[in-house]
Formats: sequence, C-alpha cells, structure tokens
Amino acid sequence: MRSVAEPELASAGGSAVPTDVVGMAHDLAPVLAERAPKFDEGDHFVADNYALLKEAGLVQAGVPLELGGGGAGIAELCEMLRIMARSCGSTALAFAMHTHQVAIPAWRWRYQNVAAVEPLLKRVATDKIILLSSGGSDWIGGSGKAEKVEGGYRITARKVFTSGAAAGDILMTGAIFRDEDGTEKVIHFGVPMRAPEVTVMDNWRTLGMRGTGSNDVVIDGLFIPDAAVAFARTPGQWHPVFQIIATVAFPLIYSVYLGVAESARDIAIDIARKKPGGETTLNLAGRMETALRGAQMAQRSMVEAAERNTPSAESVNEVMIGRSLVASHGLEVVDLAMELAGGASFYREKGLERRFRDMQGARFHPLQSGPQARYAGAMALGMPVDAIF
Repeated sequence: MRSVAEPELASAGGSAVPTDVVGMAHDLAPVLAERAPKFDEGDHFVADNYALLKEAGLVQAGVPLELGGGGAGIAELCEMLRIMARSCGSTALAFAMHTHQVAIPAWRWRYQNVAAVEPLLKRVATDKIILLSSGGSDWIGGSGKAEKVEGGYRITARKVFTSGAAAGDILMTGAIFRDEDGTEKVIHFGVPMRAPEVTVMDNWRTLGMRGTGSNDVVIDGLFIPDAAVAFARTPGQWHPVFQIIATVAFPLIYSVYLGVAESARDIAIDIARKKPGGETTLNLAGRMETALRGAQMAQRSMVEAAERNTPSAESVNEVMIGRSLVASHGLEVVDLAMELAGGASFYREKGLERRFRDMQGARFHPLQSGPQARYAGAMALGMPVDAIF
C-alpha cells in the first residue's frame, strides 16, 4: 500500500504535486471492507480506519498545495469518498464531514481570497487535525445558546449527529445570541474538543451508519472570545457563506450514498448470477440498473454545480435537487437489490443488509425532501427562499 503522509515533490523543480486521493482510496478499499462488519456489528467508531486515512495523507488532501496540503479538488474528493463508501459506508460518511469542513475554507481561500482561513488550513496540513461538523443538526436555524460576556461569549449547547466526534480536534459550529431588544443572530466559531467544557456522549446506537461515531457533543459554559467568531448571521435565512456550504459540502456527502448504492447493486448482481434466471430476475435487475443510473447522473450534476465555483441560490437549488435524486434513486436501488438477491440478502455475511441500512441515512441530511421541494418550488416561481430550511 502506498503512503503519502506529505505532498509528493516533483523531481524537477521541487514543487508540490497533488495527492492521488483516488488511487489511495482504491488502495485502502480492501482493508476498509474487511473491517466494516466488525465496526457495524459492535456499534464501534471506525477509529482504526481514521489512522489509515491519516497515514495515507487524506486528512490534508483538500488543503491547497500552496498551504502544504494535497491540492485535491471537489471532483477528486467526491470520487475518493464514493470509492471508500463501496467498502465501508461509515468510514466514508464520517470522513466526508471532515472533508467538507476542509473543502469549504479551501474554496474561500482560493476563490474569495479569504486570508482568515489560512491558519486553520495550515494546521490541517501540518498537524493533520480532524474537523467536525454540526451542520446537519444546526443548519440554517442554528442551535445552542451564546451569552454575551466581557470579551466574548459563553456557549451552552448540545450538538447532535457529530460524526467522528471521538477523533475530532475542532468542531465547526455555532450558537444563537439573543440581544436585549429580542433580536437574534447565529455566531459561528470553532470548538476545541479537548476543552474541559466539552463532553462527547456515548449515545450513537442507530439503524445504519453505525460506525460513524456520530455522538452528541455537550458544550457547557465554553468561553469563545470575540476574535474567534468567524461570522454572524440571522437565524433561518440563507447567508452567502451557507450558499458556499451547501454547494460544496453536499456533493461530497452524497457521493458516499452513491457508493453505498453501487456496492449494494454489485452484491445483488453477484448473487443473482448464481441463481436460475427468469423474467422476474431480469425485471428486478433492469429496474435496479435504471435507478442506479439515475443516482449516478444526479451525483454528477451535483459535482458539476460545485465545480462552476459560483455559489448562489441557484447552485444551492441544483445541488439540493441532486441530493434528493441521489437519495430517492439510491433507496430504490437497495430495495431492489434486496429483492433481487432474495433470501440470501437477509444474512449479514452477504453485506447487503448493511448497505440497505446505511442507505437509510440519506433521508435525513438537509435539505430533507419537504424543504427541498419548497425551495425548488420557490425558485421556479420566483419567490424568496430565505425562510425555507
């Protein structure tokens, strides 16, 4: 197995060259596949796999080359996560949360010249720190309480769905500050996970994605200085930074679910080929292939929207339509895969029922089907989207 702990140096000129994240994912896939049942059956966080990802140089893969990282772009990172997910959905999904928290400041550094994100990106490259996300539980509305005190804020919150919490170094999150006049704003900041005011719960017992370690994180009176607040916004409204978040993050996250659906398809086809064929088998296989192709086309459209590098209400709409289509087609794929494989799919050793369970997580990331439909409808009718979340 190759090892790229630091960006490679070209023999001529000595300049850094991008990390081969796709090749690395292929190299790691057999190990991830072998370990996946153990993590799933025991509700264990995929900590050992995180060690592999660090050794392979994938933690810093999305950091720009100029800042010491691997220089991987959105399309490459999506492909990396898709390949990982075919072997272990939990590893891929948990790592997608770190990956998108790196990709977002990297995008801002490269396309908006935001110098403030540079120290964070350099820390990821140099120290290989793991970033966590609470975006799925906070999203546009925000959660938690920020009390104004001298020099900053005192934070009290409980952040759910914090994937990879046990391995994380900084939680990128926010809290709601209510002023004396009743106006509210969401402030955004990073939470040091080793702070004594921060506790990781042990409550991740779920239907699927059991190895992501998405435990609740409790923040009890943590002081955040004014200088550590990255930006503030109005709760429930689309801030320009959230347009970047939605456009960049969700192609990465839903590439994981595409990989899960693809692996379910492969398992089912392998089982079906060993049984007598017939009209029913042909019909199920054909419907499954068609649904998978729909998911693949939707994921491709999400990547293309992100690669246009123009985050906006329109790009959010394109990405979220793709998100819903990957989810609906992917869920159809795993349903049909179970039916095509027949009774064999019910046995854990086949790995198909794990893919079926893992795929169910695609339902719950924002924008869920109802808000996504309202957002798309508002865009089509020329109505405001600010209050839709």
